[in-house]
Amino acid sequence: MLKKLNRVNYLLDIYGSLLTSRQKNALQLYFINDLTLSEIALKFRISRQAVYDLIRRAVGALERLEERLSIYSQFKHLRQHLGEAERILNGKSLGTEEQEYLKEIVQELLDYNEQ
Repeated sequence: MLKKLNRVNYLLDIYGSLLTSRQKNALQLYFINDLTLSEIALKFRISRQAVYDLIRRAVGALERLEERLSIYSQFKHLRQHLGEAERILNGKSLGTEEQEYLKEIVQELLDYNEQ
């Protein structure tokens, strides 16, 4: 559940401006402010089921945007490789093997960025 929460929060940060204001507001209330469906239903003056459907459709829209644009996937890829490079740089000594590996990571990031 925490993994899904983090994913939705990242997708909302990236693609939130492409949602309707109602969808964005519902997702923020549910995933960021941790309101229940019932609490959101009271705020929106709609049924709990309507809130559930609204959130489900909004998350679906975010997932479709990510499927088409892959911005979050690119972010994760870059973050993973930069974390690995940082781990190596923070090591006690940097031998030639580690230097070569860092060069590979940097080259991969540069190539990936060009895509």
